Amino acid sequence: MLPSKIILMIQGVESVQIRKGVAVTAAVTGVLVFGLAACGGGGGGETSATGGAGGGNEGQPVKGGTLKVIGSSDVANLDPALSYEAVASNLMRTWTRQLVTYPPSDDPQKATQIVPDAAETLPKVSADGKTYTFTVRQGVMWNTTPPRQVTAQDFVRGLKRIANPYKPSGGVSYYTSTIEGFQAYFDKAQKAGKTAAEIAAFQNATDIPGIKAVDDKTLQITLKAPANDFLNIMAMNFASPAPVEYDAYVPDSAELRQHTISTGPYQLQTYNAGRSMLFVKNPAWSQASDPVRKQYVDQIQLTFGQDSPDAVLQQLEAGTADLSWDQPVPTSAIPRLEGNQQFHIFPQSNLNPYIVFNLQSPNNNRALADLKVRQAINYAINKTAIAQIYGGMKIATAVNGAVPKGSAGFDASVAPYATSGDQGDPAKCKSLLAEAGVSNLVLDFPYRTSGNHPKVAQSVAADLTKCGIQSKLIATQASEFYGNYIQTVAKTRAGAWDIAGPSWGPDWLGNNGRTMIQPLFDGRNYADGSTNYGDYNNPEVNNLIDKAIMAKSAADAEAVWKQANAKIMADAPIAPMISINWPIYRSGRVKGAIFNTIGQGYDYTTLWLQ
Repeated sequence: MLPSKIILMIQGVESVQIRKGVAVTAAVTGVLVFGLAACGGGGGGETSATGGAGGGNEGQPVKGGTLKVIGSSDVANLDPALSYEAVASNLMRTWTRQLVTYPPSDDPQKATQIVPDAAETLPKVSADGKTYTFTVRQGVMWNTTPPRQVTAQDFVRGLKRIANPYKPSGGVSYYTSTIEGFQAYFDKAQKAGKTAAEIAAFQNATDIPGIKAVDDKTLQITLKAPANDFLNIMAMNFASPAPVEYDAYVPDSAELRQHTISTGPYQLQTYNAGRSMLFVKNPAWSQASDPVRKQYVDQIQLTFGQDSPDAVLQQLEAGTADLSWDQPVPTSAIPRLEGNQQFHIFPQSNLNPYIVFNLQSPNNNRALADLKVRQAINYAINKTAIAQIYGGMKIATAVNGAVPKGSAGFDASVAPYATSGDQGDPAKCKSLLAEAGVSNLVLDFPYRTSGNHPKVAQSVAADLTKCGIQSKLIATQASEFYGNYIQTVAKTRAGAWDIAGPSWGPDWLGNNGRTMIQPLFDGRNYADGSTNYGDYNNPEVNNLIDKAIMAKSAADAEAVWKQANAKIMADAPIAPMISINWPIYRSGRVKGAIFNTIGQGYDYTTLWLQ
């Protein structure tokens, strides 16, 4: 019942696909096409009379009602300059806009084509491929009182906020490695003050040479070298505009979360940290100025604190809630849901989850700084057991490299710690620990309480016990897991954690090697908020990243990403475990359901309620 149509095609025109997905015209590249049909029916069409995954005639879209979304944890970051969770990216689509984006569609060819959003058209590109000129669309408004037009300067401010010294974006390396002068700006910004006034003063007084507001409507961005994935980077929520009002707040502070300003079809009316969010229609938004989104439902209500996937599914089946926020369909429920039109399994390419090592931890006499210890732990993990937690081979497959199948840089031969049947090798683990002269390891192991993460942590801990390694399991909410542990430099260096099990999916598909490798393994911009969680830094890998980004073709880049994949795994800064497809269930009243691969959920801006 699971779709097997995952096809790698070579085309004469580059189709740079999606994590936040899309296409740009350039040279030749490999394009990953996911068949979106799944258990319970075909992919259907777009939001129309016959639209929505599951197919069938749904009638004409109806306006009104409250979409009820329930799940476990609050967002780790609400600020668009910092937000980097899959589920949060789906939410960002409701209230932020970028110059370019991806259209909602169940047709992979359409869903991966970059289209204008807050820009009037796709940008004009100079003959040397380095300068992009965008024109801001008239009618894209801030929901201020009174509403006002978004300007090119707002996009300059938004891009600068990515490099703020208080908490730089986890995706900052995309921009520092690509845009002229952005790295130097980032380096200076990290030495600036961290109060709101100091951050704003630095941003307003310091230019990025490669980013220029020519006038209110015209934004010009100059790259270090041609980059055939640049528009993919500009489609990410990091590249959202920022209103001047944000100068008054520390990025993603509690104060900013209470004063968000919207450009999308919805606006945040009520935010109760850790408990709930309520989005309502944005009166400053107009359909005429937005060719991508719709505004069907009146409200989007998110309720957190539901740590049981079974309890979430029960509410969806009962119709008291409509969608799950961050909880997968329980593994035990998948067999009985097959054939149900409200249930689907969507293919994904990810490391979800994987084990990351804190290379800076002072614990256990800095044992994790020893390569043999990290290799030992790689051998210890029974990946087949982890896959079973998610539903077996129908849902999950073992991963043995830094890049999963379906993303650029994947190489089946890069599997230095593979074991028979992917079931782990405790004897090899013990042998390497003995060679390292290490014993009596006790590892601090925070894990998320949502979904299958508790079971994964217990399974990994049991595997480590077979090698003589003890684990101190630390239960955390998702926002605490990232913000208070693995993305906090001081706690990382102090040894607040030794190993952790984050998840990662590419930010787009196709020519996407940098989306798997750069955010996780580029060691040059490590700071609070970094997604290079364990502070891995190998100059050889950094150089390979630069080489791949500046490659003349996607095929040339692919070869370099494979080299980087091999080098990373030789260093073992992570222990890859599995890649999972995404099972999802919706209530019967949800129509116009189009899956957002990047957000691991249905696009809220296409849904309507029966």
